[in-house]
Amino acid sequence: MRYTASILVSTQGIATGMPHNVLSLNPKALSFCLMLLFFGCAACARGSPGHTLDEAAAPGANYDKAEFRLWYPDNARVLRAVVVLVPGWDADGRPDVGDQFWQAFASRNDIALIGCRFTDKPHDEAFIQHYANAAQGSGQALLDALTAFSKRSDHPELANAPLLLWGMSAGGEFNYEFTAWKPERVVAFVVNKGGIYFSALLPAAARHVPGFLFVGRDDLEWRKRIIAGLFALNRRAGALWAFAEEPNVAHVVGRSQEMAAIFFEAVLPLRLGSPASAASSAPLAPLEERSGTLGDVAQSSIRPASQGATPTQLTAWFPTERVARAWQALMRREPFER
Repeated sequence: MRYTASILVSTQGIATGMPHNVLSLNPKALSFCLMLLFFGCAACARGSPGHTLDEAAAPGANYDKAEFRLWYPDNARVLRAVVVLVPGWDADGRPDVGDQFWQAFASRNDIALIGCRFTDKPHDEAFIQHYANAAQGSGQALLDALTAFSKRSDHPELANAPLLLWGMSAGGEFNYEFTAWKPERVVAFVVNKGGIYFSALLPAAARHVPGFLFVGRDDLEWRKRIIAGLFALNRRAGALWAFAEEPNVAHVVGRSQEMAAIFFEAVLPLRLGSPASAASSAPLAPLEERSGTLGDVAQSSIRPASQGATPTQLTAWFPTERVARAWQALMRREPFER
C-alpha cells in the first residue's frame, strides 16, 4: 500500500485543507508533526520488519548462476516453511522478497521467503531453460542455500524446511521439476504459463503434492496446450492438482499470485498442522482426493469430492471449498472473497 501526504502552506505560514486544531499549532510543532507523518508513511511503504541474507553457488552442471536472497519476519519464533520465488527466464527474483504482498503473507503464516536467480550457460536452444531441470543441479543449489541460511540465521529449522513453490514462466517449470525430484520437501507448488518441461507423468509421490497450474487464455497456443496436457495426464493418474485458464491474460502474472496465496494458505494447515504444533522436520501430512473439492474445468462448477465416482469430465482438485470458490471467481473475473 502506498501513502502520499500533500500539504499546502501559504506565505503567511497557514496550512490549508487541515483540521482547525492542526492549524493552531506553532510552526515548530507543525514541522515536527509533518516529520512524524513522513517517516511513518515511509515505514509503511518499506513493508514488514524482517531480516535479509544472501547466498550464491558456484556454476553447476545445468546452470551458470544460482543466487538466493532470504527474508524472514522478525516476529517468527519458528519458521514453518519457505516460499520459493522463482521468476521467468534468466530473471533475478531476489528483489521479490521485498514484495509487500509476499512479506505480509510470510508474516501472518510464520514462514520465510527465498528469491532465486538462475541463469543458463550459453547454448544454442534459447527457448529451453536447462536450469529448470531441478534434478540436474539447480535444485540442489537451492537446498544448499537453505542449509547455509540455517547456519547464518537464528533459524536452524531452515535446513529441512518444507517448501511452497511459486514461479512465473521458467520459474513454474523449475517448480514442476523440483516437485518431481523432491516431492517430500514440497507442501504445494505452482506452474504458471511456462513452456518447456523435462518430465511428463510424475511419480506417484509428486502427483500427491497439491499443485495449481495456470495458463493465460491469450498466451501462445503451444504454451497453453503443453500445460493443459501435463495437467490432464497427471490428473488422470490421480494428481491432486488444479488448473485455470486465466481470462484476458497472456504471458503475465495476472491474478495468479493472489490465487496462489489463497491456495498456499489453505494447504499449509492441512499438511503442517497448526502453527503451535508444526515442526519443519516432521513429514508432511498426506492428503486424499475425497477430502477436497472438485471443479469441472469446462463448466467451472464445483462439488465435494466425497460425493461419488469420478465424473467423465476433466476435473480440477482443490484442497478446500474456499479455494474452489476463489477459482470460480478467477474464471468469472469476479473479486476474491475475503
